[in-house]
Amino acid sequence: MEIGLLKDIVVVFALSVAVLLIFHRIKAPTIVGFLLTGILAGPQGLGFIQASDQVSNLAEIGVVLLLFTVGIEVSLRDLMKLKKYVLVGGSLQVLLTILVVFFILVAWGESGGEAMLLGFLISLSSTAIVLRIIQKKEQFDSIYGRTTLGILIFQDLAVVPMMLVVPLLPGALQAETDHPLTVVAKALGLIIFVIISAKWIMPRLLYQIAKTQDHELFLLSIVTICFAVAWMSSQAGLSLGLGAFLAGLIISESPYSHQAFGNILPLRDAFTSFFFISIGMLLDVNYLVQNPADIILIAIAVMVLKAVIAGFTISFMGLPLRMAVLVGLALSQIGEFSFILSKVGYDCGLVSQDIYQIFLDVAVLTMGSTSFLMAASQKVADGFLLLPLPERLKNRSHALSATPTESWKDHLIIVGYGVNGRNVARSAKAKGIPFVIVEMDPEIVSFEGKIGEPIYYGDATQENVLQHVNVREARVMVIAISDPEATRRIVEVARRLNFGLFIIARTRYLDEMLPLHNLGANEVIPEEYETSVEIFSRVLKQYDVPRDEIESFIQEVRSDGYEMFRSLAPEPYCDANVDLIVDEVGTFRVCSGSPISGRPIADIGLDRHGAKMLAVHRDMKTIANPDESFILKVDDVAIIIGPKESLSVLASVFQSPMTK
Repeated sequence: MEIGLLKDIVVVFALSVAVLLIFHRIKAPTIVGFLLTGILAGPQGLGFIQASDQVSNLAEIGVVLLLFTVGIEVSLRDLMKLKKYVLVGGSLQVLLTILVVFFILVAWGESGGEAMLLGFLISLSSTAIVLRIIQKKEQFDSIYGRTTLGILIFQDLAVVPMMLVVPLLPGALQAETDHPLTVVAKALGLIIFVIISAKWIMPRLLYQIAKTQDHELFLLSIVTICFAVAWMSSQAGLSLGLGAFLAGLIISESPYSHQAFGNILPLRDAFTSFFFISIGMLLDVNYLVQNPADIILIAIAVMVLKAVIAGFTISFMGLPLRMAVLVGLALSQIGEFSFILSKVGYDCGLVSQDIYQIFLDVAVLTMGSTSFLMAASQKVADGFLLLPLPERLKNRSHALSATPTESWKDHLIIVGYGVNGRNVARSAKAKGIPFVIVEMDPEIVSFEGKIGEPIYYGDATQENVLQHVNVREARVMVIAISDPEATRRIVEVARRLNFGLFIIARTRYLDEMLPLHNLGANEVIPEEYETSVEIFSRVLKQYDVPRDEIESFIQEVRSDGYEMFRSLAPEPYCDANVDLIVDEVGTFRVCSGSPISGRPIADIGLDRHGAKMLAVHRDMKTIANPDESFILKVDDVAIIIGPKESLSVLASVFQSPMTK
């Protein structure tokens, strides 16, 4: 049997490597890849797995390690930073989803225990999939990323009390043997043990182990703590997963939590793969093939319901419609912890085999569609903003600044009031430069507005928000947010509203510079490059290089570096005569339905206005000094030099009649 298990392990890992390699190429979630591996290897697929019971035991170890690392990652300090999103957003989203699903299913004749369990399952979203996509898009520090992260953290924490409650639900088999008060008493006793261990026992024990500087001893100690507390939990009549989570909490408050997490992570990933593969083995492919329409309709209904409830939660917290749509779509799938809860509910007899199969099929479909939904979420949000909805619902925006809109002229607009935004505002205030701040975090806006900062709450990607801060009369805009997609949208909208605006955009990476330049940003400051400049300046200082030489060298490097970046972003200012300082350069996008779309440059009549076409950006190419027979197409970006008054007149030629 052991040899059979070894063969099954080899088959599982080999098949996982092949499937995940394909999923990596098509950029699909790895969890779905593990589920597909289980389907292929299981009895419903190719029938490779023989020792299914042993694989299920390995899967149980994966669940224990998964919840153990969740407990280690829980930080009360981090939770306090996200308290609004975790406590308000998370609790409201989970409770509303459970209640809505419960009442819908009870109305359809389902039992109360089954309806409550399904409410638990549907309320949870996939932390692993969603956070990975947000991380790839570099949106962790944005308001969108923080809101989504806060709700996901609450969901992960909510799994623990849910696991405690599931055996106590009406109809659960365990409810007949253990009285609820007995279970609660055991849980309280275990929690008291955790508190005592975390405060007095574990720090001293781990300190003695860490002093040996023996990597193997430390790893074995962490694994022992994990499984010992999980075993104690199971002996007390509670779940292994609950005990593993509490074991993680014991270690999380010690100074060795990061080392413990790093050591246990490879084991967790290996054994967690068995859990998802074992779930895939349980999936009845024939049931899905025989009832495809029903499964797809249920999956769509679940995603729509979750997106609507999550979107309502975001709106309740005061965020605009665009943010509600983005977060709602991001949280519309069923999560990995729902599989754990479903297994507990199935073992307790709360759901039938048919309902369990429907849940597995629906969960896999929703998880598989996540990456596509999140990729299309921006366009979906734009579509909602075009609907005839109340303006206050779309933007949820209100001015908290005492400065009247009419006084904002020739001013500086600061988008985002984080560290960079605050420094820009402080410098502007010191030099007497008029400025206004646009921020999406209601708490920041409320606090700063009370102390007299000219701050406005709104989504700067929306045209009417920028119009409120009088972007047409502004001289400079600084975009200091940590959301690449939003930054690109703000640059595009601001450039369209004010062709003479000097736009400075902050970005993290060098590869973001070209798209921002093409959209109309005048200067793009990549933190990646500036960090390297700061690092080598510190290195030179340690080698006693004089300060004036360091400053001179920094200026030289910055000058050469940014000139190089500009050469990468094809600059349109080629061989035209730009000596006249009275002239200005305007950037115009050819909108759909504009008078000049599909017509030659000669029809614009640039000579009558004393203007000249310098270049045209089309797709990723730049056509320098195009002749007058050149045909302009929709989405072409024309760069024109001429008097400011002439450029104002020419702007209308490029706009569609609806935007004039």
